[in-house]
Amino acid sequence: MDLPTLQNIVVSALEDIKGRDIEVIDTSKHTPLFDRIVIASAESGRQTRALAQNVQDKVKEAGGEVLSMEGQDTGEWVLVDLGSIVVHVMQPAVRSYYKLEELWNTKPAGRQAAAGR
Repeated sequence: MDLPTLQNIVVSALEDIKGRDIEVIDTSKHTPLFDRIVIASAESGRQTRALAQNVQDKVKEAGGEVLSMEGQDTGEWVLVDLGSIVVHVMQPAVRSYYKLEELWNTKPAGRQAAAGR
């Protein structure tokens, strides 16, 4: 699956279950490990798990591969590894504490999935 298609699926899956503050960060110039990070906020552990599960389900339905999913136990921060995209679903306090957007020190790649509709 090509990167733009996968990114659109991820963003749509997050929007479907009311993920908030969705950001897509282009990491292709910073690391060879993955091309994008997608970060979304959720209000509760239940919602973080539901968002991550929806991403996993939608990617698999489209024929994509999910390499791993971690953090479902606590639900404060759930990570979904899709190979070229790593999805972080975080509760606001955790997101504020770790500041992944600042860590990557880059501008968001935009919400291309939403703009394409």
